[in-house]
Amino acid sequence: MGSLTEPFATGDSFIHRMDPRIRLACGLILTIPAALLTESRPAWLALAGGLVLMKTARLDPLLVLKRLLVVNFFILFLWFFLPFTVPGEPVWDLGPLHATAQGIDRALLITVKSNAVVVMLMALLGTISVQNLGPALQKLGVPDKLCHILLFTYRYIFTIHEEYTTMRQAMRARGFKPRTDSHTYRAYAWLVGMLLVKSWDRAERVQAAMRCRGFRGRFYTLATFEAHGSDYLFLALCSALSAALVYMSFIQGRLS
Repeated sequence: MGSLTEPFATGDSFIHRMDPRIRLACGLILTIPAALLTESRPAWLALAGGLVLMKTARLDPLLVLKRLLVVNFFILFLWFFLPFTVPGEPVWDLGPLHATAQGIDRALLITVKSNAVVVMLMALLGTISVQNLGPALQKLGVPDKLCHILLFTYRYIFTIHEEYTTMRQAMRARGFKPRTDSHTYRAYAWLVGMLLVKSWDRAERVQAAMRCRGFRGRFYTLATFEAHGSDYLFLALCSALSAALVYMSFIQGRLS
């Protein structure tokens, strides 16, 4: 069975040694205000904070860049529309379309905010292994069912993928070649339907096996979490940065 790639979960940096609960709290404190920013200067400050966190966690810059490229690929589509749809002062023309300064600023703001949030999450949450993420969420009071969904998704998503690969190989062995016709659409519909049936059947067998082993709705872990003074200091610094983002956004909004 495969496993989710966790290239950032292993390391010996200060952030890796930190209590996962503190990292989760810091991620929540930083990313929510960063995502709600409406001004450019605090957005750039959030991006700078994310880069500092990335450096502190000693993340591989190439891996970070690859993941940011995926995010920015989707953001690129905003640059095709926002400059021409947001009303404001025209900057340049493209035939009947008029790009405005306000539209360009809006697209740039979304780009900076998105990259800042993703970098922060990679540095704070990406350094937590999935096995520790579930128990840490439980310690913070997240409902058990949500934690179970996370852990079961991690455990069985590759089992489902193996089922899908097996069925695709069986289709190719029977001479199936995808085309743009009704036969291909029906074949893929049956493939998805059988995948759902197999997933449901496996879920029932896993549930029965867990009940036989005395499962009562809660996972127990041998992982122990202990927060130190340096962890609380880091939490205070993240809180100060979050407050600075909110304050700068408020002040710049009043001046503009």
